[in-house]
Amino acid sequence: MQNDQKKHFSPGLSKDMKKNITYGIHGVTEALRSDKTVDKILVKKGAAGHMLEEVIRQARLHDIQVQYVPVEKLNRIAGGNHQGIAAFLSSIEYSKVEEIIPFVFEQGKNPLILVLDGITDVRNFGAIARTAECAGADAIVLPSKGSVSVNADAIKTSAGALHSIPVCKAADIVETLKYMRNSGLTLTGATEKAGVTCFQADYTSPCAIVMGAEDTGLSKPVLKMMDTLVKIPMFGNIGSLNVSVATAVILYEAVRQRNFSAKS
Repeated sequence: MQNDQKKHFSPGLSKDMKKNITYGIHGVTEALRSDKTVDKILVKKGAAGHMLEEVIRQARLHDIQVQYVPVEKLNRIAGGNHQGIAAFLSSIEYSKVEEIIPFVFEQGKNPLILVLDGITDVRNFGAIARTAECAGADAIVLPSKGSVSVNADAIKTSAGALHSIPVCKAADIVETLKYMRNSGLTLTGATEKAGVTCFQADYTSPCAIVMGAEDTGLSKPVLKMMDTLVKIPMFGNIGSLNVSVATAVILYEAVRQRNFSAKS
């Protein structure tokens, strides 16, 4: 029998990332059946076949992102023995925001949730997760589609914070934001088009801070959901900050207001 799990990885992948990739119809099927968490699946454009279609159907039943990519990308990841499919496995177990928020309230705490809309760079994400954990955020929420994979490189960049802070995947980010609002959280989104700065907003009540991608910002559906929009004031010639730095600025303003504001 042909071994569709033969190890043949691109030299561009780190050793840790190699451990989080499985490929071939049998390998991906077994990953879906196991207790492993699959972040996303890559399928060769134009690939067909009953077994391949069944794997894709099972992935979508589990709200796993499926991307159709050129065969060259799969070849770089898995050599030529991938049978048109590869899966990226998560290095962590995901939590449910519908369980996190009630738990935080039950503990008598004031929820602070970080939502990342369209963040795809693992190193930025790892740095953000490290800051969020240090700032005492209760969870990070990611959309299931079009979002970063929580792999070994992200965990390394986070200095292990991704093993401490809950990470939630949202199949429908708009519905998740609606749930947060209905649970009593204020939705505060960061955008350079905002009329107030991040230092003028109030983070002392239960809230979710929502950050978008550096190039596109918050997506339109997410932007429409925001209760408050804030910006970070800029005084230099460069018009924006790296998203991990921008997230740190806003998170620590929330920390300052919640813990260090002068009380009259």
